Amino acid sequence: MNLTLIGHDDRYAVEQLQMALFPEGTEGEAVSALHRGKTWLTATAKITAGGKTAYASRRLKASEETVRLRRRALQQSYYLAAIQLLPAIPAWGALAGVRPTKITTKHMLEGGTPQSADRLMKEVYYVTKDRRRLAIDCSISTVKAANLLDPSDVSLYVGIPFCPTRCSYCSFVSRTIGKKTELLEPYLDALMQEMAITGKLLKASGKHIRSIYIGGGTPTTLTSSQMAKLLDAIHEHFDLERCLEFTVEGGRPDTLDAEKLRTIFEHGADRMSINPQTMEDPVLRACARPHKAEDVIRAYQEAVDAGFKAINMDLIAGLPADTVEGFKRSLDTVAALNPANITVHTLALKKGADLFEKRVALPSAEDVTEMVAYANDTLRRLGYKPYYLYRQKYMSGSFENVGWSRDGLDCLYNIYMMEEVHTILSLGGGGMNKVNFPDGSLKRFHNPKFPEQYIEMIDDVLRQKEEMFSLL
Repeated sequence: MNLTLIGHDDRYAVEQLQMALFPEGTEGEAVSALHRGKTWLTATAKITAGGKTAYASRRLKASEETVRLRRRALQQSYYLAAIQLLPAIPAWGALAGVRPTKITTKHMLEGGTPQSADRLMKEVYYVTKDRRRLAIDCSISTVKAANLLDPSDVSLYVGIPFCPTRCSYCSFVSRTIGKKTELLEPYLDALMQEMAITGKLLKASGKHIRSIYIGGGTPTTLTSSQMAKLLDAIHEHFDLERCLEFTVEGGRPDTLDAEKLRTIFEHGADRMSINPQTMEDPVLRACARPHKAEDVIRAYQEAVDAGFKAINMDLIAGLPADTVEGFKRSLDTVAALNPANITVHTLALKKGADLFEKRVALPSAEDVTEMVAYANDTLRRLGYKPYYLYRQKYMSGSFENVGWSRDGLDCLYNIYMMEEVHTILSLGGGGMNKVNFPDGSLKRFHNPKFPEQYIEMIDDVLRQKEEMFSLL
């Protein structure tokens, strides 16, 4: 759909909402205009799609204009025009961003209540009742997590961008190595250099690590001895006295065994992810995941036997070859294991993923709606609560990814990373450092994406770390 702006240049704010409301490839025209009068700023929208045209407007006192309020009025006018043409009311209303909970979290951190946050989401952003509840529940967890932090606290992410094979829905930047593991040792050597310099800079800065997350790719692509080497280096270079949690993303069960899980636990990690994505073997095959559902059960039990009490398990609603009944069986099977966390993703089709490139048939939006609703209702009934969420572009049904937890076992790193409440230091290929400043601003520093680039450019990576700490 073409978008024309008149009287303003806030394209991003309106364009992102348009992408969230109308499917990719929708034919039509949209005009977003802003008229400046002496007393009022008037935002108007005219949208033509499917042979129909809709209009809407919102006003703002000129004396009260801020960037945030102007953009809000533009988005509101666009949304109010769009819903006249859409077949159903969008669950997230006029919100287009990937972090809708940042609105409710900010409101509550500034003294608002869950009740006033609900009114804000309803009256200003037109969010539906069930999604308002999701956002507010997650913000309650975020406020609790934020209250655990001191100004000197940071979190640490260590990236291992390797996988044995690539799943068909995956678009992450990672190396599929199969049996070709010759890149792992040079990569670990470069990573050790970044750990050493970052540890020295952290110590000199007076900053303290509050949470650690080893992610990927699939970090457990590493052998047990390589994993031990990595974990030993973390303990050597970083003071973990104030660390509240230490997570390792195990991911695929075909990369896990009893020895590796014991190695990880005995080196201080207390959280593990074992991610089936589905417990239906035909769906696993359709997603090019080489393991079976029984391997998930085996790996989960081995993790419990190794000592892990906080285990996360991921599921995806909307995978190829899946059905509503199949997804329900997957959720019920995973929930019966009683993990600390269950994260329910909604499939997002991204460029670079085989599913996107090959245009594979997927469950309908109606089926995905039923899958997500079943997950929400079932997990609440079983005593889980939502503790963090985020959205992505091109998600099936324009839903969200939600992390659910029981017994107060929220993954703090997930909250800190998604809500951007404090600085995240990222090590390794593809890492994104998020540096928070006292004035509330945030600056991002990116490590090279691919492992080969990371190894070749390690000197530049180390210089960037020094620059970051000069700002901290």
